[in-house]
Amino acid sequence: MKGEHGPLVHELFGRGDYGLISEIVEPGSCVLDLGCGEGELLAWLADNKNVDARGVEISPAKLQKAIARGVSAYQGDIESCLADYPDKAFDYVLLSQTLQEVRYPKQVMQDILRVGRRAIIAFPNFGHYKVRLAHLLNGRAPKTKLFPYDWYDSPNIHFLTVDDFEILAARERWQIERRYFLSGTKEIKAMPNLLAEVAVFVVSHA
Repeated sequence: MKGEHGPLVHELFGRGDYGLISEIVEPGSCVLDLGCGEGELLAWLADNKNVDARGVEISPAKLQKAIARGVSAYQGDIESCLADYPDKAFDYVLLSQTLQEVRYPKQVMQDILRVGRRAIIAFPNFGHYKVRLAHLLNGRAPKTKLFPYDWYDSPNIHFLTVDDFEILAARERWQIERRYFLSGTKEIKAMPNLLAEVAVFVVSHA
């Protein structure tokens, strides 16, 4: 990022949120990635930042690829697996592009902030102007580059916006330590609820 956040964020594995997360996580940290997919990010963090990397993934096929990369990961449901971890077991808990897919996002966030000193949460912003226009002009469930699924195939069940997340954080008294808003790899400084495609928050208990 520019200014106080350093250089312009780079993409990692074609994703701006991964690029940001790779910059935020401190070397030598203990990291849990919920919904780690094929383990690309965790493997990169282990190789380049010497983190103690752990992952949870529900898809057996993706989990197999993560393990083949050398990632310590297991198959589990994000909404139930965190009960097994003690308080503050991790420096960072990552939840990237997954919050909108879980059934009970507030409970998941509460569990994350129990087991992690900090949470890094990334999600697509449903308030982006292209999503608003698609819904307004078509009169149908929005289908855009950001939300490419038909309504009946979409893994997304909560269409939250930047403002929605910030309101929830304030209500639950979570501390937002840092916030980043992206359109591609470009940082959005103004009107993020309208202009940001992806939001990335670093959150802890107040």
